[in-house]
Amino acid sequence: MELSIIQSKIFEVRGQKVMLDFDLADIYQVETKNLKRAVRRNKERFPSDFMFEISENEWDFLRRNFVTSNHNKEKRGGIRYLPFVFTEQGVAQLSSILNSPFAIQMNISIIRAFVMLRQYALGYAELNQKLESFMTETNMQFNDIYQALTEIAEQKKSIDKPLIPIGYTAPQYMQQDK
Repeated sequence: MELSIIQSKIFEVRGQKVMLDFDLADIYQVETKNLKRAVRRNKERFPSDFMFEISENEWDFLRRNFVTSNHNKEKRGGIRYLPFVFTEQGVAQLSSILNSPFAIQMNISIIRAFVMLRQYALGYAELNQKLESFMTETNMQFNDIYQALTEIAEQKKSIDKPLIPIGYTAPQYMQQDK
C-alpha cells in the first residue's frame, strides 16, 4: 500500500497523530469487529497513550471534516460504536496481536508513514525557524536603511535652505553694470 494513502488516514486527535480502527482494519484486511475483539482480549498491551476511544464530539468533528459517515459500503451505513484510535505506539503494538505476514508488512508501512509525517513536521519547524530568523534580520536591515534614508533626507533639507549672505553685498545696480 502506498505511503500517501496511509498518511491520508492519519488524523490528529487530542494533540496526537492517530489512526482509526476501521482504517487499520481495512489496511490489515480484517473486519473491524475482529480487530476490536483482538484489542479487547489484549487490553493490557494498549495503555491510554497507545489507544483510546474517541468522544462523540471528536467523532463528529472527524466525520464532518475528514471521514465519510458510511466508510464501509458493504454495510448498511455508519458505525454503531465510537471508534478506537491508535497512536504510533498503538499501531506498533498491534503487530504483536495480528501475526499474519500481511499484517506485519502493513504494520511496517504504517510505521514508515508515521515516521515520514514526523520528519515533515520537523522539517516544517526548521523551515519556520529559518524564516523567522530571516524576517528578523531583514527587518533589522530595513530599519537601518530607513534610518539612513531619514538622515539623508534631513541633510538634504539643511542643504536646500537658502544661505544667508554674510559680509558686504554690492547694491543691485552695481551688479547689473558688469
